[in-house]
Amino acid sequence: MTGYGSGEATAVLGGVPVRLRAAARAVNHRFIDVRARLPTALGEHLPAVEALVRERVGRGRVELTILADGRVEAAPRLDSAVAREAFAQLRALRDELAPDADVPLGLLASVPGLFVTPAPTPDASVRSALLQACAAACDALDAMRLREGQALATELEARLESIAARLGEVAGRCPHVVQAHRARLRERIERLLGERGVPVDEGRLEHEIALFAERTDVAEEVARLRSHCAQFLDLMRSESPMHGRKLDFLLQEMGREVNTLGAKTPEIEITRLVVEMKADLERMREQIQNVL
Repeated sequence: MTGYGSGEATAVLGGVPVRLRAAARAVNHRFIDVRARLPTALGEHLPAVEALVRERVGRGRVELTILADGRVEAAPRLDSAVAREAFAQLRALRDELAPDADVPLGLLASVPGLFVTPAPTPDASVRSALLQACAAACDALDAMRLREGQALATELEARLESIAARLGEVAGRCPHVVQAHRARLRERIERLLGERGVPVDEGRLEHEIALFAERTDVAEEVARLRSHCAQFLDLMRSESPMHGRKLDFLLQEMGREVNTLGAKTPEIEITRLVVEMKADLERMREQIQNVL
């Protein structure tokens, strides 16, 4: 699921306080993928930062950005030896080509390596502040994802309740389907045979009704769909964060059962209920993509 969080902490570098700000953004991902960007001077702390994010977040594609309000790298210093050697060579070239010409010091600005940046000194306090800011960002990100997850769970439970309610209506209407079919079939047979004065064969009529009842019996589909709904709810309320694939599989199975319900029952009202259940399942499938 998506989320955003930020955090900050203060480190002291060379006696000067520097505020470190961390911002973490996460999108859905099956595994954990961390991409952190730190100021160059803090690059040595990258492995520790990534390890902390993996531990705190668990899964998702996380982009972490660290910004520093203040200088975190040492000031560049003039390499006097390089400057003297370069100036001496420039003067030697002047003496050879134009003895009376001046050699401006400004020429030294184009000499590569004239200024060097000292390597950062390992500082435990800087790493501590950096990890503190990252931990705060991860906590805020998790809190946002938790709120999103709770909203998603509420939406999914509402869809499940809707499906269960419509399934109850289907189960209640199924016996009436057979009775209505018996009445329609008897009416048609009596109308056709009555014109010829032939009595209705009750045995044959009941045989046809029995065949119809067997073809339209959805007791197994209703039972399985109820079982799938119960399993879906149990998985959703589980504390494990790795049930996205199972939920998606259950949705596929629920869709098959609903399709079978629609195929077996020709009654118009049941068809309407099946269409509504399919709509609920489709909305659930879209939401479940956020936790796969």
